[in-house]
Amino acid sequence: MWLPTLILNLLLLVSLFHGARGEQTSYRPQNCTLECIRRGDPRCEYCRISADDVQMPTSIPFSSPFGSCVPWPCHSFLGQETPEVCQHYVQAPHNIQIEFEATEEPTYDAVTVSWSPSQYGIAFLRGFQVTLQALGGSQVLCQLFLLGTNLSLTPAHAQMVYHSDPFTHLSLDSVYVVTIMALPVPERWDKFYKRKQFFTRTCPEKNGLEECKKDWYPTYVEVHQENQDVLVTFNLAPENFKIRQYFSSCFRGGLRNYTSIKPNFSMNKTHHTYRLQNLQAGTNYTCEIAADVVDAVRKTFTVGVKHKHISEEPRTSSLMVFLSVGILLAATTVLTVIVVYTKRIKKKTVQTKMRPEIIEQYYDKKLDEGQCVLLDRTTRPPGLLICYSSNDGPAHVRVVLQLAAFLQKHMATQVHLDLWEALSIMEEGSMGWHCRRLNECDFVLVICSQGLLQNQNHQSEDEEPLENTASAIVSMIGEELCRAKALGRDLSKYMVATFEYSQESDIPAALGLASRYTLIKDLPLLFSHLHGVALQKPGVYLQVENISESGYCKLPAGAALQLAVQEATAQFSEEPTEEEHVGIPIIS
Repeated sequence: MWLPTLILNLLLLVSLFHGARGEQTSYRPQNCTLECIRRGDPRCEYCRISADDVQMPTSIPFSSPFGSCVPWPCHSFLGQETPEVCQHYVQAPHNIQIEFEATEEPTYDAVTVSWSPSQYGIAFLRGFQVTLQALGGSQVLCQLFLLGTNLSLTPAHAQMVYHSDPFTHLSLDSVYVVTIMALPVPERWDKFYKRKQFFTRTCPEKNGLEECKKDWYPTYVEVHQENQDVLVTFNLAPENFKIRQYFSSCFRGGLRNYTSIKPNFSMNKTHHTYRLQNLQAGTNYTCEIAADVVDAVRKTFTVGVKHKHISEEPRTSSLMVFLSVGILLAATTVLTVIVVYTKRIKKKTVQTKMRPEIIEQYYDKKLDEGQCVLLDRTTRPPGLLICYSSNDGPAHVRVVLQLAAFLQKHMATQVHLDLWEALSIMEEGSMGWHCRRLNECDFVLVICSQGLLQNQNHQSEDEEPLENTASAIVSMIGEELCRAKALGRDLSKYMVATFEYSQESDIPAALGLASRYTLIKDLPLLFSHLHGVALQKPGVYLQVENISESGYCKLPAGAALQLAVQEATAQFSEEPTEEEHVGIPIIS
């Protein structure tokens, strides 16, 4: 009786042992050529393929946003020898893992991607393509790996783990998206790739706090003179850096003024103000400020100490003194009343310019005084499709790209932009992708510009496909707005926006019923529109951190958006207008 039981236990142990070995099987890419793979050489089992090994098909333009990273058709590798393989599909890989690699560059990160193949169609699996793209960026990194033709994989091989080569030079504390495709890519199949989003490590995570302390320096420094002293305000280091002391040095003519700074963190944890004393009037100083750690990076700024003008007051009797004081007090009172009244008038004017029809549209009567709007990770962010015209050049496209990144990261919005979904566009076509997103998204934002208006007014069959798509999308939105208006439906889904280098006259007539915004100053209004919250009510004013007209640029994404707008404004201001192109007619 015990013999069958013993044999059964032995068989279970053997199967578990082999299963454990299968799970631990890991493949790293080899150096081999495409010809070696086609011959079925046993030494070419899992190989990396460079761009020189593969000839670019003529149907794929080199100007593609993917560059050489395209879903390669089956016949590019094996169609000549075994065309029947191209008739089968291979499902997407799974169990994608991100492994961080050690690098000598302190300002960059490196990762290796690993995954397991799917058991569905694994007998026809011939390789993988791995692409990596920064969220909000246009650069795409690509790696291609092929399996030997003599390999015969079975569903049991789905436990194997394949690795990519390291992706290096990745920015710290940034969002990246990795896409892994199973090869060969079929003609009609939508499950051959898998995506995963991840964050690269922060500077403290990669290098340790001690290394990051010396690389940090104050980025905000404000100087204000008070009598003969100078008050300097600067931003403090993050709390996790545990920097408790700073120092400042000012230089003039070989002399040095050293100040030790110990902020009171119980009063303010983000900024601190200290006083520079014993400075000579009428002199310019070059000053430095830094954290009090070894080899810290220093922030340089200049201080100009002005003379204090003292006028000699004539000696008068006590009656004249009292009279002068009374007149001064009366003048001060009158001036204060005028200033307060002027500020109230200006405040009312500003409130009137804040688009009252939009505020009234999104006025929430149930928002009680003192109630706040809380957006957390459990709340589903609204989906927003951004449509634009690339006819205005790369500067305008860069502005749209930075705006999408800012909305995605800091305004709790799921943004859909064609620059980020080039793979889906290649599968569905530009028009098909836009139509699907128009139906799926909660809101649609059309960035209006001179190029969009010209393209809408002068449509031609010779235009680029993307421009034809932009014109068709504008026409579709215009028809939907007219239909919704006629049926009495809500029009809030569609919005139009212009930047400061464009004008409201650039908005096509077909979009006249859509809500209008001028960016960047209308960011709070756009937030109110997207999330359906009231900007203000009597006694309550909604303030969302870092999206005001003056506060958005304090964020890295906001600073990038501000720079892109400035560059586009400078470019469009330098371009000659249509009147400048018109010559003066000669009368004969």
